[in-house]
Amino acid sequence: MKEQFKKFLNEEQDPKAIEKITSKLTDLLMKGEEVGYIAVQKKPAITVFPDSIVLTNKRIIICKPKNLGLSMDFTDYTWDDIASTFVKENILGSEFSFGTKTDLAVSIDYIPKIQARKIYTYAKEQLDLLKNPISAAAPIQETVEPEYEDEAEEVEEVETEEVTSFAEILPSAPAFTETTYEPLPTQPAGERKLSDLSKEELFDKLQNYKKLLDNGLIMQGEYDAYKKEILSYM
Repeated sequence: MKEQFKKFLNEEQDPKAIEKITSKLTDLLMKGEEVGYIAVQKKPAITVFPDSIVLTNKRIIICKPKNLGLSMDFTDYTWDDIASTFVKENILGSEFSFGTKTDLAVSIDYIPKIQARKIYTYAKEQLDLLKNPISAAAPIQETVEPEYEDEAEEVEEVETEEVTSFAEILPSAPAFTETTYEPLPTQPAGERKLSDLSKEELFDKLQNYKKLLDNGLIMQGEYDAYKKEILSYM
């Protein structure tokens, strides 16, 4: 455990104070709790038993020795309870303070400036994690694409129904006369009259008109007129 806290001795922390805290924190840390930083008070006069502040990933712990260093008071505040943190740099060290959501103000002074900045930064990081927790990216809504597909299918069905209905209500074309329609590719100018064709030829011509209808080259009404005219000669 002592080896773990040696990394906090590189910024003017009192080694004796760190050692005392180390022996106490062994029983205080919860499962999954890790110490992020330890700052130790350093007053202008010699301070035999300085106060310390420990920041973990779960809480802030204020450590105050008493009874000539034989015992120590611990006061902790979870990050959920903390509303804000502050650092005020003075000529002789800095003052780190924080406010709780119950309007309680806690401060510890005479913290070396480097240590004060470190605990302030660490505290801000923990509070930011609470406000903006790291989460997995939102899953892609798989229902969006099917919804668009369904809408497209519905539109297509409606359009189909409208076309079908239009074909059904389309009035029959007037009786076929040679002056009503322009000659079609299957009946070029100069072709023999229907009255001159045999039944087989008339049937072939009717088949040709049916193909034109199926391919969308003529309307239903036109086909019906052609059909009626051809059948009159068969």
